[in-house]
Amino acid sequence: MIRRAVYPGTFDPVTNGHLDMLHRGLAIFDEIIVGVADSPRKSPLFSLEERIELLRSSIPYPAPQVTVKGFDHLLVHFVREEKAVCILRGVRAVSDFDYELRMALINQNLDREIETVFLMPSENYMFITSTVIREIAELGGDLTLFVPAPVEQALKTKYSRRH
Repeated sequence: MIRRAVYPGTFDPVTNGHLDMLHRGLAIFDEIIVGVADSPRKSPLFSLEERIELLRSSIPYPAPQVTVKGFDHLLVHFVREEKAVCILRGVRAVSDFDYELRMALINQNLDREIETVFLMPSENYMFITSTVIREIAELGGDLTLFVPAPVEQALKTKYSRRH
């Protein structure tokens, strides 16, 4: 039986921390579907299509080990559609855990057969958030240590159009 998980997020943009979580998840699961949430209420910098493409160009693992798909409905429904049994989530700090625990409990009530697994990122990625990355990019900072090369270029292009 294939152990398949969904690693959901907005990924606006994908960071090296996200890729670290994916790497750690592959030590546990045979296949991971990276579920890119549409999330229009968050007003993402990149469109859903751009985020999917940035992930695909940044992930070093071949399909079917890792696939990237967008979704715009309930996460538990997406997990079921993808025939996954687990939701993979990263937890950097206590504040993350509080939010993630509440979401896991809601998802558990929506579908009792889907589990949530929490993983901690490597310590050198504990502080990276997409919000901080966007701020650094907007102010012209060096992103080399924080994001894959395609994301760094996309951020430079996006912010050069705004100035």
